[in-house]
Amino acid sequence: MLDGAPMGRFHFRTVVAAGIGFFTDAYDLFVIGTVLTLLKGVWHLSTTQVSLVSSVALLAAFFGAFIFGRIADVVGRRKIFVAVAVIMIVGSVASALAPSIWFLVAARFVLGFGIGGDYPVSAVLTSEFANRANRGRMVGLVFSMQALGLVVGPLVGLTLVASGMNHDLAWRLMLGIGCIPASAVVMLRLRMPESPRFAAQVQGIETTKTLTLITDAGVAPPLGDLTVDQPKVEAEVPAVAMAPPSRMSLKAFLSNRHWMLMLLGTAGTWFLFDYAYYGNSISTPLIIKDVAPHATLVHSLALTVGLFVIAAVPGYILAFMTMDRIGHRRLQVLGFAVMGGSFLLLGLVPSLTTVVGPFLVIYGISYFFSEFGPNTTTFVMPAEIFPVSVRTTGHGLSAGIAKLGAFIGVYLFPIFKQDFGLRGSMLIAGGASIVGMLLTFVLPETAGRSLEELSDRDPGRVAGNGSAPLVTPVPTAAQPSLNGVPAANGAPSAMSRAGSGAA
Repeated sequence: MLDGAPMGRFHFRTVVAAGIGFFTDAYDLFVIGTVLTLLKGVWHLSTTQVSLVSSVALLAAFFGAFIFGRIADVVGRRKIFVAVAVIMIVGSVASALAPSIWFLVAARFVLGFGIGGDYPVSAVLTSEFANRANRGRMVGLVFSMQALGLVVGPLVGLTLVASGMNHDLAWRLMLGIGCIPASAVVMLRLRMPESPRFAAQVQGIETTKTLTLITDAGVAPPLGDLTVDQPKVEAEVPAVAMAPPSRMSLKAFLSNRHWMLMLLGTAGTWFLFDYAYYGNSISTPLIIKDVAPHATLVHSLALTVGLFVIAAVPGYILAFMTMDRIGHRRLQVLGFAVMGGSFLLLGLVPSLTTVVGPFLVIYGISYFFSEFGPNTTTFVMPAEIFPVSVRTTGHGLSAGIAKLGAFIGVYLFPIFKQDFGLRGSMLIAGGASIVGMLLTFVLPETAGRSLEELSDRDPGRVAGNGSAPLVTPVPTAAQPSLNGVPAANGAPSAMSRAGSGAA
């Protein structure tokens, strides 16, 4: 039913509820690079302190992604969807009011904890509401909101600095603005229903009304009505007979060779990408200052904004528009290859890091193929591959390990740049990208395949005890199943086959 549903207003609302939150994630993570260009002079920070402030939110995201990812598989996606937005509000406000460097570090840790939790829940909830044909587009569109965060952060900084505002006030406003979209998204998320896939298969809750509201192209109720009983819908759609719910334990998941191989692919490629990408992205104003040492702060920020608008934004747009046709894995391989080649070229050719024009062209190409490739696909694929009862756990582990890579990259980049120069830093990032490309081949192609088909790749049973099926819903011949394949004459639906481990 969900896999064959046409795209409708509910899907748009899902993308908005997740996307605005992800814009907040991106804004808060990337604005710190611009903030530090001001704060370094105001508080006279050392290189180590700059590295700590710029990277601590990413370290916290490592913990947040794993912890909230796991909790969302236990209590449900919707509750965590709201909770992480509230945590981001607290972290943004506390960061803006920080009286000292260590208070700011603590506030950024709280903020990063919420951001980390938002990654698996936003991706998985969107994936579980999506149909088969447009799943990559929907999840990719949520992630593409990072493009706005990339642009808005430096743009806000450029506006405040160009206005002549006091630098101490300017950096506080930059950090405080992050609480505005987070506050708006809380109300949107409070009105979202629970994922029908999770509710039916893991909680054993009948979800016919929610399924009908999502999949019926003629039904477009206000967002708040999605959680309200509606007798008309109940009369039109027969109930789905549900078997007792079943969960895969964390121990069973982590001890299963197949799922650990998939986790190696999703987490490993994301780790390598984030190491290379975040180290460069957050330090972009500092990189441009290194290439153009005589440029003013306003000039450096303007070049940063221009780079993101010209190179990064089109990459995001093209990725979510074409990834379901190109293939998610194929796009990731392509992006890693060009991104790695660009970094290696910058590291191997000395003149490219001393002349602004050629540097921006090659650096811009790396940005385009980062977005039109692994920056989008590493977010999408972990939301597709794992079984429903451990889907946010798998995505959370992948995102958490990735953010550990981002933390390492952001923390070490200023130090590497100081010790090995900009070219040495680029060579290391290029090497990480090439390894990420090779590791991608561990993963299956996910485009065009149902979530149930993708999660039915384990040769054994996937429930906690290794014998019982993960899910056994029992739709009758006239009743819909979650993937649109009704059972006939007592034959199991595709969902039942996925739960039983049949090939």
